[in-house]
Amino acid sequence: MLDADPIACCMVAARIQEFGISTRAGMGELWSRGGPDDSLCFSGANLVPLRGDVAAIRAFAERAGRWPRLCSSVVGRQELALPLWELLRPEWGPARELRAEQPLLALADVARARPDIRVRRVRPDELDRYLSAAIAMFIEEVGVDPRAGDGGRAYRRRIKSLIDSGRAWARFEDGEVLFKAEIGSLSRRTGQIQGVWVHPDRRGSGLGTAGTATIANAVVATGRTASLYVNDYNQPARRAYSRVGFRQVATFCTVLLD
Repeated sequence: MLDADPIACCMVAARIQEFGISTRAGMGELWSRGGPDDSLCFSGANLVPLRGDVAAIRAFAERAGRWPRLCSSVVGRQELALPLWELLRPEWGPARELRAEQPLLALADVARARPDIRVRRVRPDELDRYLSAAIAMFIEEVGVDPRAGDGGRAYRRRIKSLIDSGRAWARFEDGEVLFKAEIGSLSRRTGQIQGVWVHPDRRGSGLGTAGTATIANAVVATGRTASLYVNDYNQPARRAYSRVGFRQVATFCTVLLD
């Protein structure tokens, strides 16, 4: 089932391929009503409906509502995530933010835009400098500080893991990050790019387009499809991704929860 929709299922496929389906791994649960060919939903840090009809979505909502909420968002294909949220909203709402229309983009060939040869993988000794940019991106994009609650320890571990696995990329000048992004999820079929950010002083200079082209090419070179999703109202980003060669294959929806 995951291979039948490899781009939309990338986040879940990457987790399952790395950790398996055992709940003992602590990476979440898979739910189904009748079998994965008919319905499937991932419940973990995010609640991600992957397949199902109206009855299945209702069953997922009932299952999620039986215990205190653990996830920080509901995310997935718009035609699945939005109806699931409508059923959960009386219990879980209101949402901190509803991003109802997020084009899901894909690129299977070499980028059309010229890549930035100065964008490279981040080294472990550059963690602190990269982390500062990652925090700025997170606050700007999500609207909350990832250091809240535990002083940033969990977020630092997440960023360190991405750097250690070679999935964090950046352009540095004079020790400062001007462009950054990560391959947040990497399944056998797809590499999902996330956290694209350009320093405010350098926006509009083409760094975002060229940097994204570099990372997309790195994903495609492994035989995978490069993917990302973007807010529909973010027209500068949408134009940049179009110049790289990304094309829309579906629409996502993200519900951010407090």
